[in-house]
Amino acid sequence: MGTRAAKAALLVAAMMFFAVLALDITVPAVVLSVMALSTWVVGLESPAAWRHRGEAA
Repeated sequence: MGTRAAKAALLVAAMMFFAVLALDITVPAVVLSVMALSTWVVGLESPAAWRHRGEAA
């Protein structure tokens, strides 16, 4: 099958691949969540939103 060093190298490579894959999913999810939250907070604090709250769209 292979030497002990080759098995260890394969294990390390697989661990690095799956660690990067998890970050590849997590980082965009966090960024999009922060963007959505900031849009919501700005919408709540906007005086223009207060003026148009009672009007029909």
